[in-house]
Amino acid sequence: MRVPWRGADAGTRADGPPREAPRIIFPFIAAALSRRALDAALRLARAEDALLLPVFLVQVPRWLPLDAPLARAAGSLVASQEAVEQRAARFGVPVDARVERGRTPRHALMRLIESERYDRMVIAAAAPGAPGFAPGDVAWLLAQAPGEIIVVRAGPDDDLLDVEPDQAVARGRTVALPGAFS
Repeated sequence: MRVPWRGADAGTRADGPPREAPRIIFPFIAAALSRRALDAALRLARAEDALLLPVFLVQVPRWLPLDAPLARAAGSLVASQEAVEQRAARFGVPVDARVERGRTPRHALMRLIESERYDRMVIAAAAPGAPGFAPGDVAWLLAQAPGEIIVVRAGPDDDLLDVEPDQAVARGRTVALPGAFS
């Protein structure tokens, strides 16, 4: 979905159609949905009238095909997306959630940067004993990904968003990815 730019110059450019809204990608893994990093992405998106693309990175075991149904990931996916969407609604930020699969978090990040157009990326880096992306994955991303990368260090005191798969399923949320999960 393309969202038209709502900034001050929307519709006033003489050289063509209005610009699209900036796109900010926020990749995360289920065990590391950092409130601090998400809030940074949401504040930036609100300040820039940007669309937030939270991307749930699913790690697929090597013995399964990359597109294999992953029932255990479905509950975390629904709960994570719900937590992000509720927080984004409080900030007044539009969201277009995605899922990207990979063999490792780095592989999923590689597939993400190859397939999505974005202006900025906000990512949570893990501190010792805290959840987030490993330092090697963050370094790889900084060396390989185009565009602006904002790294927020998730510390041991960082609140993780409450992601309870059972609660999301109990509320009747369904996964809108046909064939992705069983």
